[in-house]
Amino acid sequence: MGHLMRIALAQINTTVGDFPGNRSKMLHFARQAAEKNAQVVLFPELSLTGYPPRDLVERPSFLARAAMELEIFAQETESLPLHIVIGSVAASQQGAGKKVLNTASVLYRGREIFRQTKMLLPTYDVFDEGRYFESASEQTLLEIDGIPVALTICEDAWNAKSLHAPHLYRRDPISELRAQGARLLLSINASPFEIGKRQRRRDLFEGIAKEQSLPCVYVNSIGGNDHLVFDGSSFAMNASGGLIAEAPSFSESLTLCDVSLGTGEHKASHLTEPDAVYEALVLGTRDYVAKCGFQKVLLGLSGGIDSSIVACLAVEAFGPENVMGVAMPGPYSSEHSVTDARAMAERLGIRFEISPIQAAYHTVVETLSPLFAGLAPDVTEENLQARLRGVTLMALSNKFGAMVLTTGNKSELAVGYCTLYGDMCGGLAVISDIPKTLVYELCRVANRRLNNAIPENVFVKPPSAELRPDQTDQDSLPPYDVLDAILKGYIERFESPQQIADELQLPISLVREIARKVDLNEYKRQQAAPGLKVTSKAFGMGRRIPIAQRYRE
Repeated sequence: MGHLMRIALAQINTTVGDFPGNRSKMLHFARQAAEKNAQVVLFPELSLTGYPPRDLVERPSFLARAAMELEIFAQETESLPLHIVIGSVAASQQGAGKKVLNTASVLYRGREIFRQTKMLLPTYDVFDEGRYFESASEQTLLEIDGIPVALTICEDAWNAKSLHAPHLYRRDPISELRAQGARLLLSINASPFEIGKRQRRRDLFEGIAKEQSLPCVYVNSIGGNDHLVFDGSSFAMNASGGLIAEAPSFSESLTLCDVSLGTGEHKASHLTEPDAVYEALVLGTRDYVAKCGFQKVLLGLSGGIDSSIVACLAVEAFGPENVMGVAMPGPYSSEHSVTDARAMAERLGIRFEISPIQAAYHTVVETLSPLFAGLAPDVTEENLQARLRGVTLMALSNKFGAMVLTTGNKSELAVGYCTLYGDMCGGLAVISDIPKTLVYELCRVANRRLNNAIPENVFVKPPSAELRPDQTDQDSLPPYDVLDAILKGYIERFESPQQIADELQLPISLVREIARKVDLNEYKRQQAAPGLKVTSKAFGMGRRIPIAQRYRE
């Protein structure tokens, strides 16, 4: 590339609908980029509106506000001698089709000089862009200082020839722009985190760079918005696919590169995948709670592995002074459930309270006994205990203005090993996409970071809901390593019970029983608190299974 091209990658944490806050953040980063002599500053996809705005874009007032805020931002940056690329929405001028466009606007010296519309609109997993946006029929080149530039938005890159997965779309915007003469690719993104995704993005763009002989600059959002966590991990590559700049994962950053010189800043957070998942959960929890207007959280502390990891994540997200742990011993609670919970609360420095449920439990059982006359005790009485704990936590939430964090993991939610209006009560299901086996790994990460806050006994004792004498999870479920392998095949890979049984060399009866439990408990999951997505298929907005249905594998 003949001309010098100094580009700033501004990965920022935006809030959906917070136009003044998002604009102010972008102004701060744009000024920083100008001070560092960047010629271009790149902001993420839909950075002005926050991502994903979902049905807000169907409100005419939202589109009008976006247009107004874009003009204000252009005026605010008039004195800055650089090209500013920001993501927003715009009203479609087409007579037919969707009313909204997902756009990348280029601002220079107070004016919008170029606008590109997103062409490829994902409608799989958590994405629903075909519901809202009109696709671009054509895209054109942007010229910056005489250099023809391909400017694309997120999914526009995910149909490249280098992608080995099945191609979803008939068009390949990057190949089309390269054929028009592009000599540089700028890609703005709001690409959510999931395990393995950071490497997949790099592999994709390395393939594009080599195949098209194009330097590639990729900027991504960071932060949590509802179920989704965005990890940043922005980067730049030379035309041979070599990494010339990299931004950190899970924190805001302004990272510079010179694409003509093939040089740039390296700020990567070289995290293993368990460490990355841990960081994603801290960030997602912090942002969900704060963006919903809360400062404090509380949770039930049972001395078990699940509540232990949620407590650690909460401490990292909010500081120990903003976290309360509550032990709620019942008629079958073991002594170690309270002592382990207390030991961990002391090591973490959080407020710890004990609120026994025995008296309330016996009162409710007594009140119901005339109605239950002649019927043997069963799961009803077990669930009463969980529901009394839910009542306790929600009362404390109301009284102290703290959000309740639920502590159920993905393995339990999958098979319905959880109680509606009991341990499912709360505002955020922090680990609802974390299989039980991964919970143990994350607890080891927590102990490395928090000075062995989780007592060793928590790792070694058999998991138990403690709702009847000497109960353990394995009374009703296979060992968690077996269960998680079955669930991964059934939920994430869409495999049939027979395929899973053959693959894992398990009895088909066991796999069918687990699949049956997954299918039967859809009604519970659709009433659960929102959870944070970290796997390829989480419960929630990306998995749309009917509740009242009779299809069985």
